[in-house]
Amino acid sequence: MPTLYHSPNSRSTSILLLIEEMGVSDRIDVIDVSIARQDGSGGPDADNPHPEKKVPFLTDGDDHVRERGAIIAYLTDMFPDAGLGRPVGHPQRGKFLSWLFYYQGVMEPVLVLDWAGIEHPALQATFRDRNALVARLAEALKDQPYLLGQEYSAVDLLLSSPFQWLPDAAPEQPSIQAWIKRCTARPAFAAAMARENAAAPA
Repeated sequence: MPTLYHSPNSRSTSILLLIEEMGVSDRIDVIDVSIARQDGSGGPDADNPHPEKKVPFLTDGDDHVRERGAIIAYLTDMFPDAGLGRPVGHPQRGKFLSWLFYYQGVMEPVLVLDWAGIEHPALQATFRDRNALVARLAEALKDQPYLLGQEYSAVDLLLSSPFQWLPDAAPEQPSIQAWIKRCTARPAFAAAMARENAAAPA
């Protein structure tokens, strides 16, 4: 059985949400581990097999997967009937993978740099900036409710995730705001948050 190493209210929460959305919580073991937090709490957990003691980390027999985009691609390929991925041969396979890699390679770095107040022409030339990121999302959502069209997918789950944690950082464009609300209004989101709140230390 695949095993997800997870820490409540962290980046791995999006993978927990994916498991809820796919309806496969009985087919994936979830093990909570501690991690070092930005506020100085927590710390490395000896039970976490991630080489850097981070989360999420997925093991599947002798294989393993790290980084959220890779884990999402792996799990949606493993459970194609859930409909949240785009399997090999699907006409949107390329778009699906492109958004996953865009998040990991562009969106998260841009948001972290913006939050930290770090600017440099080399960074903007490599990753673009927040304005370019917002324009990219707004263009994709201009005439459709979700990034791949009319149906919610795992790319919506991943790319909306930072704005669920930091709503004040969400772009003010109406199309993006409406998209975030659609993503957080799903029953699986409420179920995943209930699990996180129950597991979080008092």
